[in-house]
Amino acid sequence: MTADLDETHDPLRKSWVESANGHAQFPVQNLPYGVFAPDGGAARAGCAIGDQIVDLAGLAFAGALPERAATALARVELNRLMELPAADRRALRRRLSALLSDADHRALVQSHLYAAADCEPHLPARIGDYTDFYVGIHHATNIGALFRPDNPLLPNYKHVPIGYHGRASSVRVSGVPVVRPKGQRKPPQAEAPSFGPTARLDYELELGVWIGPGNRLGEAIPIEQANDHIAGLCLLNDWSARDLQAWEYQPLGPFLAKNFQTTVSPWIVTAEALAPYRAAQPTRPAGDPAPLDYLSSAEDQALGALNLQLEAWLSTAKMREQGMADFRLSQGNAREAMYWTVAQIVTHHASNGCNLSPGDLLGTGTLSGPERSSFGSLMELTRNGAEPLQLPSGETRTFLEDGDELAIAATAAAPGRVQIGFGACRARILGALAG
Repeated sequence: MTADLDETHDPLRKSWVESANGHAQFPVQNLPYGVFAPDGGAARAGCAIGDQIVDLAGLAFAGALPERAATALARVELNRLMELPAADRRALRRRLSALLSDADHRALVQSHLYAAADCEPHLPARIGDYTDFYVGIHHATNIGALFRPDNPLLPNYKHVPIGYHGRASSVRVSGVPVVRPKGQRKPPQAEAPSFGPTARLDYELELGVWIGPGNRLGEAIPIEQANDHIAGLCLLNDWSARDLQAWEYQPLGPFLAKNFQTTVSPWIVTAEALAPYRAAQPTRPAGDPAPLDYLSSAEDQALGALNLQLEAWLSTAKMREQGMADFRLSQGNAREAMYWTVAQIVTHHASNGCNLSPGDLLGTGTLSGPERSSFGSLMELTRNGAEPLQLPSGETRTFLEDGDELAIAATAAAPGRVQIGFGACRARILGALAG
């Protein structure tokens, strides 16, 4: 990511695509990339603008885009676009901004526009690897306090960005239902474990980080260069089966409790689009250790955080039957939730020579704020099921039930800037498979 601003960020810039002007998610200042399929058509690369999607592959074929970007867009997946240097990605953004804001280009672009409501979203990239981190300090403290009240954070937490390797094959785009997973559970009072559907299905409100060019095996990514390797961000929900997790996670960590599905929003909000919303990383509390030298950068500390408002919403089957609106579970800000910056987790991931590739996905881990109203999981909101949530329908919830639909959302805002959003990241819970 970069703090450089140009004409594409101008809050006064308008689009001839009328729905983009004042759009809460996709004004012309955003221009996120994704992969979509028009009704009855094949999947292709696109860019969201208002309630429309621009067919980038079509524009490339028409010779309307910079050559290097046009070549990268010949593939359906965006991996080759992510692989481009930041300068080429900025050139594409500037060209698209001009095409969509200057009415002289309307005739050229109009035939490559599709109504988003009529299109099917796809995963934006071929995900080679997926790693989930644990950078939300309030979440880590809350979860730790449930099991270790006297010592919530383990000694390494404030020294090293904690992470584990997830399952790339089960990452799905927003809207794909989640089948309730099965696994081994052993309640504290049980003498032996049993196998069956999870009774403690949870969500985790996270950001996803899409890797850009990446590094070769055996090479590192210095903290000063980390932002050059970040193509953009998305929303990410790392569904969790808490009862399976409690039984299986020792001694090697998450397995069946996490690998059954991860949901991501379809649009990659580019690093360039997020430039106006960067902020100083919060100062560490007195007594906390300073990051080790390889994770330390004055520039990253000055501009490494993001002002993103995060929300989680729940809809039950009963609520939908009664025509009730989604119920907001929580609301917080990414800046106050993240103990480590995005650049720091990228640098740490590659610090041992691990190669990151274009289209790899990193999760931040659950992003909870300091107050209960900003917690990013049901395990925190209900104190591990001890304090059920009261819903406006008269129902209660400790964990997710079949038929529930969970959505997370994020918007970026800053004084004097146009608000941009990340789009939908939601999924409905289906019952466990029989047998």
